[in-house]
Amino acid sequence: MKNLPATAVIREVGLRDGLQSIATILPTARKCEWVSRAYAAGQREIEVGSFVPPKLLPQLADTAEVLAYAQTLPGLVASVLVPNLKGAERALDANADLMLLPLSASHAHSLANLRKTPDEVVDEMRRIRAARDASGKKTLIEGGVGTAFGCALQGEVKHSEVLRLMQALLDAGADRVSLADTVGYADPRSVSDLFEQALRIAGGAFCCGHFHDTRGLALANVYAALQLGVTRFDASLAGIGGCPHAPGASGNAATEDLAFMLEASGVRTGMDLPLLLDLRQQLVHWLDGEPTHGTLWRAGLPKTFHSQP
Repeated sequence: MKNLPATAVIREVGLRDGLQSIATILPTARKCEWVSRAYAAGQREIEVGSFVPPKLLPQLADTAEVLAYAQTLPGLVASVLVPNLKGAERALDANADLMLLPLSASHAHSLANLRKTPDEVVDEMRRIRAARDASGKKTLIEGGVGTAFGCALQGEVKHSEVLRLMQALLDAGADRVSLADTVGYADPRSVSDLFEQALRIAGGAFCCGHFHDTRGLALANVYAALQLGVTRFDASLAGIGGCPHAPGASGNAATEDLAFMLEASGVRTGMDLPLLLDLRQQLVHWLDGEPTHGTLWRAGLPKTFHSQP
């Protein structure tokens, strides 16, 4: 077994990727409580929402308010998703720590999700980088390449196209890039193959893996990336979320399950698992009737488990 990194970061995306995928609209006060309790449990990177038109995603209409609250917590990196330049301008006005522009490597998914071709999204990245530089703000820009392992609409997405678009985002001004298995097509072998190539191209600018547990392989895929030295992963508390273009999807990797796997493997996350499980229980109550996922909550922590100091 390859040596694993000593530490890893779990970026919570439930407040964006999770909540946008369900009908329940969580009140702003609940979202802020979620942020507060996740912070108390040791999370230091949270995607708090998305600057999209409220009429399209009313679940995320209060992103600016949640972001403002998150910014009161010392050391918390608060990020937002932006679909275009207008969203990026709102993120800059709000002084977000990081904004993520999603790009679908699948042409069909890109048109369905953003109404732009992948190369048109690259052009949008250039405009966003120019706006960031002109503003003098320090907001980081991440280009996230989705449907990196295949697409429920298009089928195969060639690795060469994923890597071409990742390089294009860097050339257009992204500070860093990430890869996402949007519809849960990845497996550990394909993750190892693609991430190894991505790391050769992007080096330290490659920052994150985003895996969905559609077919039960999210944690296995994380482990494959971890063996290559990747140390940041997106996850969603209680595994909520998913892609509307992936029928039957079970959601994102569950934050609590991922934290447990990492800690049990000797990879420190800085997270307090009992506090995280308490928060999960509260979230399930808030989202009564919505589908939730994960396994750690069923049996709890093993008596033999000892978290890293």
